[in-house]
Amino acid sequence: MERRKIHPEGPEFSRLVAGAWRWHTVSQDTVTKLIQTSLNEGITTFDHADIYGDHGNEEIFGNVLRKDPALRNKMELVSKCGIKFSSDKRPKTWVKHYDTSKEHIMWSAENSLKMLGTDHLDLLLIHRPDPLLNPTEVAEAFSQLKQEGKVLHFGVSNFTPSQFTMLQKFLPFPLVTNQIEISLTRVDSLFNGDLDLLMERETSAMAWSPLGGGKLVGGDREMFSKASKYNASYSQLSIAWLLQHPSFIFPVIGTTKPERISEAAKSIELKLDRQDWFEMLQWATGKEVA
Repeated sequence: MERRKIHPEGPEFSRLVAGAWRWHTVSQDTVTKLIQTSLNEGITTFDHADIYGDHGNEEIFGNVLRKDPALRNKMELVSKCGIKFSSDKRPKTWVKHYDTSKEHIMWSAENSLKMLGTDHLDLLLIHRPDPLLNPTEVAEAFSQLKQEGKVLHFGVSNFTPSQFTMLQKFLPFPLVTNQIEISLTRVDSLFNGDLDLLMERETSAMAWSPLGGGKLVGGDREMFSKASKYNASYSQLSIAWLLQHPSFIFPVIGTTKPERISEAAKSIELKLDRQDWFEMLQWATGKEVA
C-alpha cells in the first residue's frame, strides 16, 4: 500500500483510509477482523468521530486495542469533534448543534482518547463549520492539546476554502487536511476551489463517501464498460479515479465487510488512461468539458 505525508509537516498515512462510521452495526469480532484485514492490506489509518454510532464507535474500536495494545503502534488514528445531538448518552443536549468552544474541543479529545484506549490521536478534525466558531478559542484548544502530546496534528472537515483560510490564520502550525465529500457522484470540489486551495498549501484532502454512499459499488454499465478493460470492479475504478487527481486525495473507505477492504486496496494498482478519466468525468457531470 502506498504511504504518503498528507502535508509536508503532517502525518504519513496509508493512501486509503478505513472509515469506522458504521462499525457499530456489526459484531465486535467483525470489527476485529475489519481492523486486521485493513492492516494486512497496508491500510494503517483509521477514521473516527466522537458521534459515530451514537457516540459508541470509538469505544468498540478501543476494545480491540485494549485486548491487543501492540496494534496501536501499527496504525494512525483520526477523529473528529464539534457536533452535538440529542441522545441518551448526552442527556443535556436537546437540539442538534455545533460546539467548537475550547472547553468542548478539549473534553471531546480527552473522551476520544479514553474511548479509543490510546494516549494520543494522530489527527483531530473540526467536524463541520460552526457559525459560532471563535478561531482564537480553537487555536488555544489545538495548541494545548499539541503541547500536551494528546493530539499530534489538526485539520478540518467540510470547510469551504474561505473558512479553511480564516482558521489557518489563527494557528501557529498548519491545518494538514480538509475532509470533504468527493466522488464521481460529487465532483464540485474539482471546480469550486476546494482542491485548488489545498494544492496551493501542499495539503491533501481526505475524501469521505468516495463511492457515493454505495451508489458506485454496483456501478453504471454505460460508464463502467471500462471494468473489463482494466479487469477491475466498479468500486475499484471509482477509487482509482480519485487517486489519479494531482492533489493526492486520501479516500476514506467506509465499509463493514472485510472483503470490500481487500477489494479497495487493489485500487492503488490501477492507472487510468487520461481519456478514460475524462470520459468518467463526462458521465459524472452529464456533459463534455468546454
